[in-house]
Amino acid sequence: MSASRTQFYLDKQNAKWKGVCAGIADYTGIDVLIVRVSVVLLTLAGGFPWTLIAYWLVAWMGQPKPFGLYETPDDAKFWQGVRSNPKRSTAEVRSKFREIDRRLADIETHYTSRSSSSLAAEIDSLR
Repeated sequence: MSASRTQFYLDKQNAKWKGVCAGIADYTGIDVLIVRVSVVLLTLAGGFPWTLIAYWLVAWMGQPKPFGLYETPDDAKFWQGVRSNPKRSTAEVRSKFREIDRRLADIETHYTSRSSSSLAAEIDSLR
């Protein structure tokens, strides 16, 4: 895939104006409404010219998010976690793989044990 999933993009699909707040929300994993309200409050609380200048600069320099960047909502959540804390995300992936490996080992142990042949005999006797 040519698009980087860890890069900031303007989210034009969920945009109200230029997609900056929606892009920040997508990048950080924070709800878009909270980001929009925070920007408005910051602007009204004294950051008037600087918030608008920063907003326009981000809107001018940012690239639009490619369509279909994430396959599923779980995929989007995973990449938001990678951007916020890469070490935690790799630990989560390792933990999931360990759990899958443990479950496969349990299945293999059950399948290769002698109890499976007695289980098969019990099933045959029920027929």
